[in-house]
Order: sequence, then structure tokens, then C-alpha cells
Amino acid sequence: MTRKAVIYARVSTEEQNLDNQIDLLKNLASEQNCNVLKVYTDKVSGGSANRPQFQQMLKDARLRKFDVIYIWSLDRFSREGINNTLSYLKLLKSQGVSLKSMQEGWLDTSDDGMGELLIAIFSWVAKQERLRISERTKAGLARSKKKPGRPKGKKDNKPRNKAGYYKRWSKS
Repeated sequence: MTRKAVIYARVSTEEQNLDNQIDLLKNLASEQNCNVLKVYTDKVSGGSANRPQFQQMLKDARLRKFDVIYIWSLDRFSREGINNTLSYLKLLKSQGVSLKSMQEGWLDTSDDGMGELLIAIFSWVAKQERLRISERTKAGLARSKKKPGRPKGKKDNKPRNKAGYYKRWSKS
């Protein structure tokens, strides 16, 4: 029997590409005799539930439009921490929808037991990574503000091209 599947792929920024995730997930679903009905994609941080396609996917799961969601990895699904991630997984399970991860072969929510413990651990790890990224970004911004020669509270005076990128300084 062919199962109805969807794919959820996420990257954090507009500049990143989703194609690699989607192509490999389609292949995995096909190998597991699943028919991919839809691909949901978001280009936004996984640290918040405020992701349009993620919310649409959850809504469609409540309507039982599919049986399984394929994801690249748990941190692509959510970086909101243990409680939120587990609540999503419980919601999906209550609707008869399982979650399968490409990178974490053990992550198949149609299988009870050890999977729940591992999901909790990896949800925590994903949240910690999100916090580390945020801390590194804040530290980098603070360090750049302290650089000598940069006017405080003002934009720098470096010439930029039309796209907003710095032009090279020429020695003419």
C-alpha cells in the first residue's frame, strides 16, 4: 500500500538553497513506497513556530491529508526546544501522521519506545545550537561596533554599489 507523504524542508536564510534537502527526501520517500503529495518549505529560523509553511503543514496534518512527513533532520523541523518539539510530534501522532528523518535514521515516530527518548535529547541539542548561533551573532555585532574608526551609532562611509555591497577601495 502506498502511503501519502509530504516533505518539510527549512533553511534559515533566503540565500540558502533547499534543493538538496528536497531531492534527497523525494528519493527516500520513493524508496519507502510513499507518494509525495506536497513539499512545504520555509526560509526562516526554526527557533519559532511563526513559519507559514510549517503552520500550514500542521493544519493539513489535522485534516489528515497525509500519513508521513519526511524531514532532512530534526533541527530542520524545529529548534524550539524539547517541549514544543514533543508537542508537535504528539499532535502529529494523534492525527496518525508519522515523522521520518533522513539524517537521523532512528527518528521514525511510527516506532514507539527509544525513539521518544532520543527525540527529547535531540530537541534539546537543536535548541542549544540555536542559542549558540544567537550568542555568536550578538558577540560578532558587539565586536564590530567597538572597532576603531567606526562612527558610533552611524553607518560607515564606505562606498557601496547599487546592490549595497562595499566597493573596493582603489589606489588611483
